[in-house]
Amino acid sequence: QVQFVESGGGLVQPGGSLRLSCATSELPSDYFAIGWFRQAAGKEREGLSYYSFNDGSKYYANSIKDRFTISRDTAGNGVFLQMRSLKPEDTARYYCEVGTGITYSGGKVRLLRSSWGQGTQVTVSS
Repeated sequence: QVQFVESGGGLVQPGGSLRLSCATSELPSDYFAIGWFRQAAGKEREGLSYYSFNDGSKYYANSIKDRFTISRDTAGNGVFLQMRSLKPEDTARYYCEVGTGITYSGGKVRLLRSSWGQGTQVTVSS
């Protein structure tokens, strides 16, 4: 079972930035994708951005691609999510996720056969 350590959430004013961090335990050999999704209260989960350990490809949902940047933590099996120009509608719980595949269609991205951590809360408010 994959263990996750997520951090970096918090309260930020509109227009501000946050950097989320995710560290994982050793991944099963077929889990090559890692990234983030979020879920706001009363809404469906939304895949945000994913990184492929296989070839270094990065995937972004259209809704955040101009403001969020994913990068690999070269010290281990983890990733960062740099979030800029945050808006109140970005308020949600953000989860680190690993999976065996990445699907990207219609500007939306998600993982296949995934597992995820406990999440970290991001609140954007003045």
